[in-house]
Amino acid sequence: MSRVTPSIAADLLRRYGLRAGRRHGQHFLVDPNTVERIVRLAEVSSDETILEVGPGLGSLTVALAEAARRVVAVELDATVAEALDEVLGGASNVEVTTGDAMRIDLSALMNERARLIANLPYNVATPLMLRVLDEVPQIAGGLVMVQKEIGERWTAKTSTRAYNAVTLHIGFHAEAEIIGDVPKSVFMPPPRVASVLVRFTRRTHPAVKVRDDKDFLAFVGKAFAHRRKTLRNSLMAGGFDRELVERSLDPIGIDDRTRPEELGLEEFAGVFEAMSK
Repeated sequence: MSRVTPSIAADLLRRYGLRAGRRHGQHFLVDPNTVERIVRLAEVSSDETILEVGPGLGSLTVALAEAARRVVAVELDATVAEALDEVLGGASNVEVTTGDAMRIDLSALMNERARLIANLPYNVATPLMLRVLDEVPQIAGGLVMVQKEIGERWTAKTSTRAYNAVTLHIGFHAEAEIIGDVPKSVFMPPPRVASVLVRFTRRTHPAVKVRDDKDFLAFVGKAFAHRRKTLRNSLMAGGFDRELVERSLDPIGIDDRTRPEELGLEEFAGVFEAMSK
């Protein structure tokens, strides 16, 4: 295995006929110092398994392989996977799977407790994170690099502009926090947007107890579908009967002016249970 520097990355891109940039939302991480920082902040141990989605040219993969017992890397682009194999040099503790992480059975792939540590492709960061939390219980937490705006949505507080259904969806399953910024200069080519590191830890149990997790999260999504509306109007716009909405919200003190972004998980769980009755 060899560490990926900007010159090595440029050579790989040239030899494999790859063009970085908007290709599958990838901007290749090529700064060894940033890689070391990620592994250090993630506190990777020698006895654990790591899932990496979007390994690209393997800059982070190599460092993870040196620190962890097992690394499972999922790469969408078959040609990029070929370049990755060259970089890894047949490392015995790395398994490269070529496929779409939004479609393949990640739960079957990860047959043991693991963590997600990755520079997530910008165009699938949020749906992938939600899929991992919803469908891959083996993932106990991790550290991911995402677009700054996305990270702010994931970790937003109530009554802020970034707070939305995704904030609640992630908070339902995990505790998440932004732990650092990442400069544009560490990527090839540099992206137009800033990036952040988000650390998350899966909760032992969901943050609130509801009769059906999937239905509850779908309900939250409907509540935020019309952001400029009050909660009552948003729910009615989402197909709920006016009488049901008013009969459910009035007894629990949700008035006509309350907006979805003012409620936390506990309050949403109360609304959901009241309407479910």
